[in-house]
Amino acid sequence: MKIATQLIHAGPTVDQQTGALGVPVYQISTYRQTSFEHFGKYDYARGDNPTREAVEEVVARLEGGTRCLAFASGMAAISTTLMIFSPGDHLVVCDDVYGGAYRVLTSIFSRMGINASFVDATDLAAIEAAIRPETRALYLETPSNPLLKVTDLRGAAAIAKRHGIITLVDNTFMTPYLQRPLELGCDIVLHSGTKFLNGHSDVICGFAVTRDDELGQRIRYIQNAFGTGLGPQDSFLTLRGIKTLKVRMDQSQQNTGIIVERLKQHPRVTAVHYPGLAEHPGHAVHGAQTEGPGAVFSFEVDSLETAQRLLENTHLAAFAVSLGGVESIISYPARMSHASVPREERLRKGISDTLIRLSVGLEDPDDLYADLEQAMQ
Repeated sequence: MKIATQLIHAGPTVDQQTGALGVPVYQISTYRQTSFEHFGKYDYARGDNPTREAVEEVVARLEGGTRCLAFASGMAAISTTLMIFSPGDHLVVCDDVYGGAYRVLTSIFSRMGINASFVDATDLAAIEAAIRPETRALYLETPSNPLLKVTDLRGAAAIAKRHGIITLVDNTFMTPYLQRPLELGCDIVLHSGTKFLNGHSDVICGFAVTRDDELGQRIRYIQNAFGTGLGPQDSFLTLRGIKTLKVRMDQSQQNTGIIVERLKQHPRVTAVHYPGLAEHPGHAVHGAQTEGPGAVFSFEVDSLETAQRLLENTHLAAFAVSLGGVESIISYPARMSHASVPREERLRKGISDTLIRLSVGLEDPDDLYADLEQAMQ
C-alpha cells in the first residue's frame, strides 16, 4: 500500500466486538485474569493498553520498523530511549539539537556518566572525527530545529555501522509521510507526536520506533519500568490525527512555499532557512532522502524590535510553543524551544535573538502573509 492508504489502514481499523470503525478508548487500569497459571496478554495498563497498542502498530508500520513504543511526551520518548546507554558511554549529537534534548543530555545524563559531544552534523567528517572508542550512538535531527540544517542520513548511518554504533534520528519535522530514516540505514526513530502526527494541538505524546526487535524490547522494558507510556485517550486522539496527516501536510507544505517566497522579498527579513529553497545548503541532500521540504521554516529579521512587533501583533499565527497543528504557530527559539541552551552556546550555534520559527498551518496563505506583513510594520 502507498502511504496515503497506510495512514488510514495501517493498523486496526475495526473493533472486532462491535464493528466500530476505530479502536475504542480502553480507559481502564487493570484486567481480570482467569487462570492461576497463565495470565492473559494484558494485566496492568502501565505496561499494555489496547488503544496505545493500536497507535504503536500504526506508527511502526508507517516508519517501516519492527517495534514502536508510545510515550506520554516527546521528551519521555527521548529520555527513556537514552536509558539504553550506560555510564561511560559517549554519544555524538548534532549541534543544534532540540533544546529539551540538549537540556536532558547536558544536565541529567551527564550526571549519570553518559556524555555527549555536539558537532556540526552537516559535515560527515566532523561526525567521524568525534567518534571515540566509548561512543555508542549518533543522535541526529534533520532538518534540525530551528535552523533547518540537513544531515545526510545515509552517510551518517554508514559511518555508524563502520564503528559498530547505532543511529537515532528525531523525525518530528518530517514525519514518516516525508522521511523514513530506518529505510536509510538508521536504527531508532524518535517523534514528538504532539506535532504533525497528531496535528491538532490537543495531545502531548511521543514515539520511539526501532528497526531491530531486540532494541525495541530493551526500550519497552525501560518504558514499563519507568511508567512513561501514553494514556488511552491521547492514543485515541493521535490515531484520529494520523489519518489526515497526508492532506494536512500537503496543504501546509504548499502554503509554506508561498509564504517563504514572499518573506524572502520582505525588506525586514534578512535570511530564510528552509530546505525547499534551492539556495539552502542542504537542499540537494534533503531532496535525495525525503518526499518534501516540510511545513516548518525559520527566518531572521532586521532587529530585536521587529521580532517583538511580529510576535506580539500576529493574529492568525499563534505566538506559542510547539508546531505542526492545523493552525499556524509562530515561536521565538531563543526564549522557547532553546531557552535551556546557554546564550553563548545558542549564539555559537547560530540561534540569534532575531530568529523566528514559523510552522505553517491550513489558513489561506494570502491571509497568513498579510497578517505577518502588518505585524512587522
